[in-house]
Amino acid sequence: MAQINVKDLTFYYEGSFENIFEHVSFTVDTDWKLGLIGRNGKGKTTFLNLLLGKYEYLGSISTSTVFDYFPYRVKEEYFGQPAVEFMEELKPGCEQWKVICELDKLGSDAEILYRPFHTLSFGEQTKVMLALLFSGENEFLLIDEPTNHLDRNSRDIVKRYLASKKGFILVSHDRDLLDACVDHVLVINRATIEVQAGNFSCWWENKQKKDAFNKSENEKHLKEISKLNDASRRVKTWADKSEGTKIGFDPIKEHDRCLSTRSYIAAKTKKMQSRVKQMENRIEKEIQEKEGLLQDIENPVDLKIMPKEHFKKKLVRISQYGLQYKDSDKALFENLSFDIEQGERLFISGENGCGKSSLIKAILKKIENPRASLSELNLNETGILQVASGITISYINQDTSFLHGSIKEYCYENHLDESLFCSLLRQLDMERVQFAKNIEDFSEGQKKKVLLAASLITSAHLYIWDEPLNYIDVFSRMQIEQLLLKYHPTMLIVEHDVRFREQIATKVIEL
Repeated sequence: MAQINVKDLTFYYEGSFENIFEHVSFTVDTDWKLGLIGRNGKGKTTFLNLLLGKYEYLGSISTSTVFDYFPYRVKEEYFGQPAVEFMEELKPGCEQWKVICELDKLGSDAEILYRPFHTLSFGEQTKVMLALLFSGENEFLLIDEPTNHLDRNSRDIVKRYLASKKGFILVSHDRDLLDACVDHVLVINRATIEVQAGNFSCWWENKQKKDAFNKSENEKHLKEISKLNDASRRVKTWADKSEGTKIGFDPIKEHDRCLSTRSYIAAKTKKMQSRVKQMENRIEKEIQEKEGLLQDIENPVDLKIMPKEHFKKKLVRISQYGLQYKDSDKALFENLSFDIEQGERLFISGENGCGKSSLIKAILKKIENPRASLSELNLNETGILQVASGITISYINQDTSFLHGSIKEYCYENHLDESLFCSLLRQLDMERVQFAKNIEDFSEGQKKKVLLAASLITSAHLYIWDEPLNYIDVFSRMQIEQLLLKYHPTMLIVEHDVRFREQIATKVIEL
């Protein structure tokens, strides 16, 4: 067992307005299964790159261990080749038999190593990379969001596989995965970094208790400061009034006073002023004890959505429906039947490649033009797909590669109110400093928040979200859950986050 010692780490990107890390210190053991948790843009992937030595930084990171990183970057020129031909390039010194053994643990045959890489599904590509990653020895592995775009079955396989391993940092926003796979957490809070034993749920429970205690302490300190301020003002008023009576008096009205009374009043005033000073010191101490109590508390703002109400109860009707690519001899699915009624949140579930996104594209096409052919999508359809006339939809694409330009340009192109859009991004915890950047320079999680914000401020009858939570941090996921449970928009969703689906779905359709 070795340790990774981070001491006084400070890092910022050139041209950035603020530090990503500032005087950070902690220690982790290399036999831990460590979950790395934090808001989007807080530096999780940056920290992994710092461990890999990709950036210069202030402070020190000391360890005797060797690191390897998932996902590997597969060059475009390799996509037409089988993985067995270029895996030595990705992981020098890897042994093929060890990779095959790891694939077996992942429930896959060795034959996927010999198929062109671009023909593999997301799940198969992930399994190849994980098998390659864990085929080494005496390495500490840095695993960055391994389950994005994976279907439920693939996620379960990866979850069981990682649960059987140790010696890694896992960056993930999937609460189910973190609970199953990690025994320690490294949390990048708003102002601090903490290391704690246990999985995500253990940490979250402790955090809620700690936050409740800190809020209570903060209230006590505020009340004490208010009391002390009131008492200080009263005593100071008395002292000033007493000081004003030291010199001069009316011998008729104040017949009991004489010149020698002055020394008595002076002593009394001095005593009062001393009490004021003591109270000011106590106030300063209370303020110091209050500082920092709320610095790491997550206070997600309640989001709003503006669903429209349609005159028809049933918005989409699908009966005995099937889709098939024109150049394929096998249907994606057949004999599918379901309805989408107002107020329902319908989740489509199934393996990668079973036609979930194709079904969404077909529905979007029919909403655009009920008589439209799907030939433009290279699809043949059977059965019935009907949509209510005049419905407005709000759509989130799982792809973010088309996002570019400034926030102002994006709002102009999509007819969005810029101030409302930026306000919603702030409520999703995006820093104002990000608004000065081009969207293509955002992290993947921040790009997803752009799509979410655009959808949420669009008043619609039907919200169609295709894998909206990929890269979205845990806190924002909980925030969105509360929003959907409060406003009950009509939704069609493809999403593999088990916890999210359990909270939100009113109906699940298996393809």
